[in-house]
Formats: sequence, structure tokens, C-alpha cells
Amino acid sequence: MAARIKTEVIDELLAGCDSPADLLAGDGLFKQLKKQLLERLLNAELSQHLGYEKGEAAGRGTGNSRNGSYAKTVLSDDGAVDLAIPRDRNGTFEPRIVPKGIRHLEGFDERIISLYARGMSVREIQGHLREMYDVEVSPDLISRATEAVLEELREWQNRPLERVYPVVFLDALQVKVRDEGLVRNKAIYVALGITAAGEKEVLGLWVEQTEGAKFWLKVLNELKTRGVEDILIAVVDGLKGFPEAIAASFPRTIVQTCIIHLIRASLAFVSWKDRRLLMPDMKAVYRAENADVAWQALEAFEAKWGKRYPTIGATWRRAWEQVVPFFAFPPEIRRMIYTTNAVESLHRSLRKIIKTRGSFPNDEAALKLLYLALRNAGVRWHRPVAWTEAMAQFVIMFGDRLTPVSQRAG
Repeated sequence: MAARIKTEVIDELLAGCDSPADLLAGDGLFKQLKKQLLERLLNAELSQHLGYEKGEAAGRGTGNSRNGSYAKTVLSDDGAVDLAIPRDRNGTFEPRIVPKGIRHLEGFDERIISLYARGMSVREIQGHLREMYDVEVSPDLISRATEAVLEELREWQNRPLERVYPVVFLDALQVKVRDEGLVRNKAIYVALGITAAGEKEVLGLWVEQTEGAKFWLKVLNELKTRGVEDILIAVVDGLKGFPEAIAASFPRTIVQTCIIHLIRASLAFVSWKDRRLLMPDMKAVYRAENADVAWQALEAFEAKWGKRYPTIGATWRRAWEQVVPFFAFPPEIRRMIYTTNAVESLHRSLRKIIKTRGSFPNDEAALKLLYLALRNAGVRWHRPVAWTEAMAQFVIMFGDRLTPVSQRAG
């Protein structure tokens, strides 16, 4: 339990403070306290190292003694702090609270990482630290602070996963990356799973030149090597070859095409004046009570709109095998799986972070920022609506493929 500071001590400290600046300004009380506390701790460390307190007779004849101090400036959340680091005559003292070679205190790197995770460029971070703390930070220091995250990213990307995921959303977002002297659009592949407990979990991030079924197969195989044995439902966009890629890795998985993606593709060449008239007929297809009624609604749609927009009906027919699975489920599951909105909501959060970047210098920099955005920038998960009811349906429908959480606990 942290020590409680006596009220009279606080009153004495604040006696000379007339404004917030007296506390928070460059040489305000907080910074002075940090300096004095650190120096006191450093001297306590030296006393422990030597085995006696300063001025004690016990130190005579021990073969080692205090030998003054040297100046060192370290960076902290309150700006640059000038410290007097004590030393011993034999040069064997190694401070732990401010180790040799360290120029910034614990927490300062996290401040840099937090700013970086919010999409700020190196130059913007420099300006922010200069304005807030009157500290000049080199681009190299910022790079080192963020590079330290790469090992954490690698561990996260290779961590073991759940045995079964009831639902996994697979989608990609585009980022600009400098590659061989050119700025190219690259796809960041995102797998978002819902666990048996109803928790959303980003399973991984991958980068590739373009979104393609062949690379998705590689992603799915990687999920298997990390412990995923089964996915009940995979929700995907309309990418050609995607269902085949999923079937190659997880042959029992139901593939559900995102209806929103299908609607967007259908409306791509529809005039604005026709969209308002056409949408009710399209809604009749995907809001039907079952697959048979949906097919009838599609035929009615084509009879009405097929001559003017023949590609719409053809698009739905080609994807029909992956359109109809959600009709077999009750409303609480339908609402969850008929769209990739869950992962697109994640994409919106990530795009807010990367929108200030013109481009990334390499693939690693893009993955690093997106990982930090997930870790630091307040991306929030909400348990799916009616998850308890949905899970009960999953247990009934998928039987031995899904063991309830309550039973797994034993």
C-alpha cells in the first residue's frame, strides 16, 4: 500500500504556490520534487551499496567511500531534470533507479509511444514535447522508443489462440507504403474473432501488396498453427476465391458473404435518383424470412430492374451460395453475421490514427503503428448484442464442435 503523505506536509509544500504555474511550469514544484526525490533515492542506493550511511564511522577502513557526484540530465514527463548522480571511489556503484546510459526515465518512452500510437508523426511528437515540457527530443530517440515495441508486436502476432471461434470476420484496409522508391497502396489484413465468451479479439495483422485469396489462405494456415482448430462462421467480403481459401484450411466452416459489401457493389453503377426507388426491392431480398422467400424476392427484383441494371441480379446470383447461410439462423445471430460491420468499425478507428500519415516508410512501420493503435489508442470492444442467446443457438446447431465456456472451465 502506497505511503500516505501527511496533510501538514502538503500544506507546507503548497504554501508558496499562488497559481498552477508554480506547480506545473518548467521549474515548478512537481519538477523540483522529482529532482530531490530521485537524488535522495540515488544516495540511499549508494549507502546500501557501501554498507553505511554518509558520515558514519563504520565506513572508515572499508576500502571504498563516497567520491562526490557527476551531473546528468534525464528526460521525464515533466521535462528535463538535472540530477547530481553520486559515485564511489572504486567506481563499482551502479544506480538502478537511473541506470548508466539511460537518458530518459521510465514512463517517458511510454509517453512517446502513446503519442505515436495516436498517429502523430516524429516531427509532431517533437513539437508536442517541446511545447508541453520544454524538451528537445531527437528523431533517433523517438525511433528507438517505438522500435522497442517491435518485439512486443512479434510476440503478440505469434501468441496462442483459442481452439474454436464461433465467428471470425476477415477483411482488409488499405494503407500507403513506400516500396522501392514508389508509394504503393498495400492491404493490411485483419482477422477479428469472437470468442465463446463473447469477447472480440484481433487475431492478427498482416501486410501484402493487394488483397487476394491466395494470401488469405496463408493467413488462415497461420491461425491453424497458432492453435485454431475450428471456425464456425467466417464473415468475408465478396473477394473471388475467398470461400475456396477458407474451405482449404477449415473445411467445415460456413462462409457468409457480407451483405453490405454486396449492396455497395450492386449500387456502384446505379444513378442517385434510382437508388431511393431501388433499395426497398433490394432490402426485400436480404430481409426475407428464409432463403426461399429471398430467392423469390431476387427474381422479383430482376423482373423490375434487370433490364436497366442487369449486373445487380447477376452479382447476387454468383454469390448466392455465400449469401444464404445467415437465413438458417435466428435473428440474434443474423444481426451479427450478415455484415462485416464489426471489423469495419475497427477499421474506422484505425483510419483515424493513420489519416495524418501521407505514407509509411516500410511494411514494418505500418504494422507497428496499427498494433500500437490497438494497444494504446482506446479501441473499445462491445460484447455483441444478445450473445447469451446466440451462444445457446450455436451450442444446439454445432453440437460437438463447440463446448460451452462453463464446461471448459473444468
